[in-house]
Amino acid sequence: MTKRRFLAFIVVLLIIIGLLPVLSMLARSVFVHSRLSLSAYRGVLTSAHQWVLMGHSLALSMLVTALTVAFGVPLGIIMGKTDMPLRRFFATLFVVPLLIPSYIIAVSWSDLLGREGLLATLLSPRVTGMISGWLFGLPGCVFVLFAVFLPIPMLLTMAFLRTINPRMEEAGRMVCGWWCVLRGITLPMIMPGILLSAVLVFLLSFGEFSVPNFLRYNVFPVESFTQFSAFYNFRAATAAAVPLTVVTFLVLLAEAAFLRERTYQLRPASDAGAQVVIPLGAGRKWAITFVATLGFVLVVVPVVVLLVQSGGGSAYVEALHRAGGSLLRSVLYAGIGATLLVFLGFFTGYLIHTRALPYWRLVDSLTLFLFALPGTVIGIGLISLWNTPWTNFVYGTPVIIILGYLARYTALTSRITVTQLALVPPSMEEAAQVAGASWFRRVTFIVAPIARRGLIAGWLVGYIFSLRDTGITMLVYPAGHETLPVRIFTLMANGSPRLIAALCMVMIMATLLPIGLLWLVPGLVNKKVAG
Repeated sequence: MTKRRFLAFIVVLLIIIGLLPVLSMLARSVFVHSRLSLSAYRGVLTSAHQWVLMGHSLALSMLVTALTVAFGVPLGIIMGKTDMPLRRFFATLFVVPLLIPSYIIAVSWSDLLGREGLLATLLSPRVTGMISGWLFGLPGCVFVLFAVFLPIPMLLTMAFLRTINPRMEEAGRMVCGWWCVLRGITLPMIMPGILLSAVLVFLLSFGEFSVPNFLRYNVFPVESFTQFSAFYNFRAATAAAVPLTVVTFLVLLAEAAFLRERTYQLRPASDAGAQVVIPLGAGRKWAITFVATLGFVLVVVPVVVLLVQSGGGSAYVEALHRAGGSLLRSVLYAGIGATLLVFLGFFTGYLIHTRALPYWRLVDSLTLFLFALPGTVIGIGLISLWNTPWTNFVYGTPVIIILGYLARYTALTSRITVTQLALVPPSMEEAAQVAGASWFRRVTFIVAPIARRGLIAGWLVGYIFSLRDTGITMLVYPAGHETLPVRIFTLMANGSPRLIAALCMVMIMATLLPIGLLWLVPGLVNKKVAG
């Protein structure tokens, strides 16, 4: 199979997996008994309730975006450019909430600040009620999603800092101090990364379902899910999902027009190893105090609360007894999904990096669009396309869950591939081509092995996001095939707080264990080599 044909096949596969479900959802919402009907959308446009939902969704997304960028960019600069100690430890610590289902953070704060939480016995009923009212509403949603999405601007700031030529900052230091250099040189140069992080946080928080649902703050994703799962009203659910799709499309259109070309040019500076470090001096203790306090409040406190709430080992025994099968299914489905995501993402990223087909920009935009779409929208689309008697071999099996993973998370593995391929010299593949190697042999035996770090990172990212997925899986999983995030979410309505806390801790451990193993194995290998 030739290069162009194989890559075209990958594009067709991506369209079938991701785009057709969304188009099928839209088509079924406007055709009733083979006749065009826009009655569901008239309800969206004329209902005051729908406009309230839009206001809620926009307010939540804007506040979360503003807070995460305001704190994430300084954190990224501290972690990526200063001499503060323990930078790698703190950077890893802040990433933890992003790696687990977001509602787990909400559960933890509910166990601490709720009307029957751990602090309820220490505070008066009036104060407890006031704090609980703050948590179960817009402020609580903003706070939880701030903790979840804070790593995005932090990590992108750190990544873009590596693209700055240190000589430019050194020249600036000859005429002014570091504050002046940061304000006049560094921040303007990494502005594409800052704006990109703002776009991603806005879209992800706009489509977030589990946290607003748990904290009882009605937004469009919750409305769409409720209409579908509780009232079985497909057209109303789709009509509620369309504003999410439209806003996502418009934001990504603006991102493509003003940012996409600048982010394509992201490359590590040739002398990035000699990156200029900002000496904090007397401000080091204030920096580490700020970072440690923020990490303690956002990450350590929720985990400690879950540990305390879960009690002893009996709760974990009950948790594994009640949800052990769900845990095994989660790990299995996430492993399969991650493996297929690496395959699909590698060739999609190769297509985008080499620009092998004239419509490579559309492919890149499609993957990003699907990633930015709320999971509830993709879930409804998958049901719309595959829930037929002829396709029950897909819809009635865990295959539908895997398709959901591929539809939403291919953008992650493809972007990782693009970044890694940028470090591979084109001359190596060209030399093999001159020697007569076929394209598939060149990719299999030269490009992929050189880019193996990106493939491993892509598998790990695909595994984590597949394991933590709730919105898609909640809608499409067949009977008897629920995953652990879904199992926890359904038990929260009538399960004991100890059981829920123990299940949340099991979920956290299942998510973080592969990361620990990945760090441990290279360390062991290095020790053996050194010995």
